[in-house]
Amino acid sequence: MRPLEGMRVIALEHAVAAPLCSRHLADLGADVIKIERPGEGDFARNYDNYVNGICSHFVWLNRGKRSLTLDVKQPSARRVLDQLVAGADVLIQNLAPGAAARLGLSHEALKPANPGLVVCDISGYGESGPMVQKKAYDLLIQAESGLISVTGSPDEPSRVGISIADISTGMYALTGILSALLRRGRTGEGANVKIAMIDALGEWMSYPMLRAAYAGTPPPRSPTSHPAIAPYGAHKTKDGQIIFGLQNEREWAVFCTKAMGRAELATDPRFSTQGARRENRAALTAVIEELFMTMTSVEVAALLDGAGIANGRLNESKDVWDHVQFAARDKWREINTEAGPVRALLPPFTFTDFEAVVGDVPSVGQHTDQILGELGYDAAAIAAMRASQAV
Repeated sequence: MRPLEGMRVIALEHAVAAPLCSRHLADLGADVIKIERPGEGDFARNYDNYVNGICSHFVWLNRGKRSLTLDVKQPSARRVLDQLVAGADVLIQNLAPGAAARLGLSHEALKPANPGLVVCDISGYGESGPMVQKKAYDLLIQAESGLISVTGSPDEPSRVGISIADISTGMYALTGILSALLRRGRTGEGANVKIAMIDALGEWMSYPMLRAAYAGTPPPRSPTSHPAIAPYGAHKTKDGQIIFGLQNEREWAVFCTKAMGRAELATDPRFSTQGARRENRAALTAVIEELFMTMTSVEVAALLDGAGIANGRLNESKDVWDHVQFAARDKWREINTEAGPVRALLPPFTFTDFEAVVGDVPSVGQHTDQILGELGYDAAAIAAMRASQAV
């Protein structure tokens, strides 16, 4: 039995944060019904057309769901939504600030009819404070949270190359929903889980904030190195570069002896402590690269592996697509889309007794007739709703 088998999730969602959360709920076996605008659907369907003509974001975030189109401002469509919510286990929404409450979809409004319902509200800046009505996109939250200030090169800050504010928010929403369902199993009571994007990245920025607040020095922007640990990051080789890092003094001693062949470096005053290595990072890098640049990246990786030192390649996206670890562990599955079959990764969580659901990617409103039929609507009623563009 899949963990969420038999549970129904209603998702009034768009973009990335809520769809990522609900997709993982679908991976775990829930019946996720994605409510979309008639005709247009989730605007994230139009971010790009990189996957055989359809959007890469949408393929990633919406597999395994059923798509139902509803114009919830029309009474007939609203009755459908009310029917679905009345029998749902979870409602997740990341609509514009205040929109869900105006639609009567707050936890407070829904609880009397469905006391076991878990409602998850995702917002940019929370539901109080001076910024409550501001629009929040991933880039803006990266900026407001300070993440951009610690990312990039010394000369220029940079956004993180993926939608990390949305992703962190979606994962905290998933954690909150699963926790609420676990508690409901003991008490029978639902919950209102609230996730703000600024809070999600604020949590992840705790180390830089603590350093800046108590030491007065914000972390420097180092493209591939670590602001507190050395050596840690990219080092040049004869034909490119290698990424490696050390975590403690024991590893430093092993690295000096077994990888560098220079045991005396372990006690060199410039490098004998983490603080000294950090302060003398440039000199340390020069010493390391003096050896590494006589060897290819493959040879350096073999040297580090032999010494038990963690290392990795600086892969491009295509390299990850073809990564030997995914292939060797059978992590790819084929799913269907309206543009044909595509490959999809199994989710990171792995159970020994079941495989996660890796479902197909729905077209806009693909399951509308099916879901309405399950609710008891006959062909004539469905046709009338289509004629009025309620669905």
